[in-house]
Amino acid sequence: MEVRKYYLNGKFIGDGSLAVIAGPCSLESQELGLRVAKFMKKLCDERNLLYVFKASFDKANRTSVHAWRGPGLEKGLEQLDEIKRIVGVPVLTDIHESYQAAPAGEVVDIVQIPAFLCRQTDLLVAAAKTGKIINIKKAQFLAPEDIIYAAAKCREAGNDNVIFCERGTSIGYHRLVVDMTGLVTMRNFGYPVMFDATHSTQRPGELGGASGGNYKLAFPLARAAAGVGIDAVFAETHPNPKEALSDGPNMIPLDKMEKFLDQVLAIHNTRKSLNINEEE
Repeated sequence: MEVRKYYLNGKFIGDGSLAVIAGPCSLESQELGLRVAKFMKKLCDERNLLYVFKASFDKANRTSVHAWRGPGLEKGLEQLDEIKRIVGVPVLTDIHESYQAAPAGEVVDIVQIPAFLCRQTDLLVAAAKTGKIINIKKAQFLAPEDIIYAAAKCREAGNDNVIFCERGTSIGYHRLVVDMTGLVTMRNFGYPVMFDATHSTQRPGELGGASGGNYKLAFPLARAAAGVGIDAVFAETHPNPKEALSDGPNMIPLDKMEKFLDQVLAIHNTRKSLNINEEE
């Protein structure tokens, strides 16, 4: 299946290579962001991979009203702009309200639509109007074939530069599962697909006012996704997840990211060498 290609920082998403989107869940500090971005850029440069730094300026969907949310729109975008400038990498962040789209689009290279909000028409239209690449996370309740309607809203708003992202599907309570066939379904629409390895291990609300998770499961899930076929892998990472202010249980420790990347890349390259055609 021929898919759209998007050019960023001298490389493509969607051309058969593997892009890496990684960073902490939220912008806890400028220092943390720079540390993670520099580390990940070095790993990806050594492997000739496109690297995009990600972090949120506002975690508007935390389980508890008292949970850390982030530095906010203005300060958060300032930090992302500095990380982009100093480290020399594209950046991604998520928006939760339509008014955030325009200022975010002035800074970031990819605007992300959170999974819970992928049906919000006004949010999708506002993101589309930035002209930037839009990463639409498939909702935990949404069938893979229904994500095309989110892309249609962006296209009719004048922007068809869309990526689809799988991050697990709710089954019962406090549990997500990943339907790997959904990656094939979404990619067959002609858009690149991304696999969110760490949010797929999340246990929403499991810890009583906070989400649990098990980052170790991100490794086999990402390997499986690479075997099915993806254009990008997404992973949240932190130097010390136990001290992270959000999503600690499912973030991969920064010192384990090299192993994670090498495993995913090895399977991605093996699949590519086999010239697999899903239509056969």
